[in-house]
Amino acid sequence: MKMDGHTHTQLCAHGSGEKTEKMIEKAIRLGFTDYCITEHAPLPAGFETSYEGPREGYETASLGFDQLEEYFEHAECLKERFKGKINVHIGFETDYLPGFESEIKKFLDEYGPRCDTGILSVHFIQNSENKFHCIDFSPEDLEAGVKELLDDPQEIYHRYLMLVKDSIEADLGEYAPKRIGHMSLIKKYQDYFSFPEKFDERNMLLIEEILKEIKQTKRQLDFNLAGMYKPYCNEFYPGIQVLSLAKKMQIPLIYGSDAHEIDAVGQGYHLFSSLAQ
Repeated sequence: MKMDGHTHTQLCAHGSGEKTEKMIEKAIRLGFTDYCITEHAPLPAGFETSYEGPREGYETASLGFDQLEEYFEHAECLKERFKGKINVHIGFETDYLPGFESEIKKFLDEYGPRCDTGILSVHFIQNSENKFHCIDFSPEDLEAGVKELLDDPQEIYHRYLMLVKDSIEADLGEYAPKRIGHMSLIKKYQDYFSFPEKFDERNMLLIEEILKEIKQTKRQLDFNLAGMYKPYCNEFYPGIQVLSLAKKMQIPLIYGSDAHEIDAVGQGYHLFSSLAQ
């Protein structure tokens, strides 16, 4: 099996708008046997009042609730169209947001039965006043979310990793996603801020705890190549340190292009083949 476990669609508001079917056709040409469509799940009702970042960051972060039936119709049509050529799986990339666990669980309880794949990710971080900012929308927005910690980047890493740990421990119900998305997303702008390349000993101990919980809960880890192609990251997620430990612990690693456009489908698969398998 050759699977792309993390992709997006023409419906993604921060994507290219290129046709999903063309992305799948490229995956077929590249020899993929399985293709997971994991569009961003709608943000919980009420989250907007806790969000303080740029309006565009909020408005383009996810599908709207009014797009859900369109999304399922689109994905299910593609699944049927490409049957026999590639196995199309349907699900969501769901955001973990502290304080909104019950709303997330309600969403997953309702729509989880219609899915056969899924990713649990952290895209937002809270500032000292508990207002949310995007981690990956812009360096400026991340800075606004962690400005009191800019002189201590390992503490920024620690705060983010604690959110990842909390996402695994949260009671999100029977349909909680089984794959943890881009576990080192906090390093997307590492070159912009001159963040340290490596996690320190304290954070590696936390990462070990997280990986143990991933293993205990029979989850998978997203081996995400998108960071390799971001100008201030230049590193795959979750990075060599986490990868080495995850391999020792025999945690399943699932390749993800995190494609939002045709060109990104299959990106960096050679690294996954050489490093993760």
